[in-house]
Amino acid sequence: MNLSDFPLPVLGFAAFSGSGKTTLLEQLIPRLRCSGVQLALIKHSHHDFEMDKPGKDSDRLRKAGANQILLASKYRSAWIREGDGETEPDLAELLARLDTKGLDLVLVEGFRDEPIPKIEIHRPSLGKPLLCREDGEVIAVAVDRHPDQEVPVPLLALNQPGEISDFVISWLDSA
Repeated sequence: MNLSDFPLPVLGFAAFSGSGKTTLLEQLIPRLRCSGVQLALIKHSHHDFEMDKPGKDSDRLRKAGANQILLASKYRSAWIREGDGETEPDLAELLARLDTKGLDLVLVEGFRDEPIPKIEIHRPSLGKPLLCREDGEVIAVAVDRHPDQEVPVPLLALNQPGEISDFVISWLDSA
C-alpha cells in the first residue's frame, strides 16, 4: 500500500527525542476523543520493547519461534511481529494493518521522515534545529517559547493542549 492510498487522514507528531511527543499526545488524545474523534495511534520506537508479560502464553510462543502472534479476546486484540533487529518498520505497512472501520484519524508518533502532514514539537532550549525549515509536510509547530528564527507555519502553544486539539480538529475538518 502507498501512503497516499490510505483512506483516512494521517497526522504525524515529529520531534527530536526528549521533546515531549508522548506527553503531548497523552494530553491531546482525550481532548480529541471528547470532541467525538475516533482515532488510532502508531508509535515508532528506536528501542527494543516487550509487550508480553514474561511467562504468559504469547510470550512463551514468541520465544518458541513464532514470527507473528495475534492475541485476541473480547476486551482487546494485539498483533506482535518479530523484526530482524535492523530493518525499520514501514509506516504504509503498519497503516494497512489497522482496522479503519469507525476511525476518523490516525495519529503517528515518530516516523518524522515520512511524507505525511505533521505537527512538530520544538523546544528551543534543547538546541535542536527546526524540522519545519527542511520538511514541507510540517503544518504547525508546537513550542514552549517562541523560537529565535522565523517559522514558516503556524505556532501553537505546547503547554496549551486545548489549542492544539482545536488546530487538529480544524485541520481534520478541512482534510
